[in-house]
Amino acid sequence: MTTHDTDTDTGPGVRLLVCDDHAVVRAGLLALLDSAPGIEVVGEAGTGEEALALAAKLRPDVVLMDLQLGEGINGVETTLRLTAGPDEAPRVLVLTTYDTDADITRAIEAGATGYLLKAERPDELFAAIHAAALGRTVLSPPVASRVMANLRSPRPSLTDRERDILTHLARGLGNQEIARALFISEATVKTHLRRIYGKLGVDTRAGAVAVAKEQRLLP
Repeated sequence: MTTHDTDTDTGPGVRLLVCDDHAVVRAGLLALLDSAPGIEVVGEAGTGEEALALAAKLRPDVVLMDLQLGEGINGVETTLRLTAGPDEAPRVLVLTTYDTDADITRAIEAGATGYLLKAERPDELFAAIHAAALGRTVLSPPVASRVMANLRSPRPSLTDRERDILTHLARGLGNQEIARALFISEATVKTHLRRIYGKLGVDTRAGAVAVAKEQRLLP
């Protein structure tokens, strides 16, 4: 967890906190953002817990957030806690390689202002940070297309538990194995499976996995 001294004589800019669990990625982002006009990186964090502590201390305008953070709380949970704070909350701009429907939905529902993929050009990242600071929604083109497609043809809404079971189902686990993995009864697994089948419009395990993959419902 690192804080960065900033030069207050350079004028106001977007105060940015970077959160990514890969040190090399963070170093690359910091080097890139060093040349960004109107943006000052005030801190960097490698975990969700560090991001929460630094945000409370440094009061950034925007937190650049990865979704997968290794050990500890993930980017979605960190985003939820950042945006639900009692004081004025920072904007959270997700920057990730993950673009599944489940990832996008969870991040936006947690309060993320924007969702960018790491393939974006530097100038687009800079513009997105400034836009997020103003509270504007920012989406990478592939993400925006996916969101629009979902609005036109909504995907089935699965609960977190149903997603967990579906994920284990896709790995080839049987009901008993899923029950052990999730610390629930086999009867509960069967109940959730019936609901999953109904939502996906299928009647077999293979059918559920096929539809989930087609509609990118798996994390």
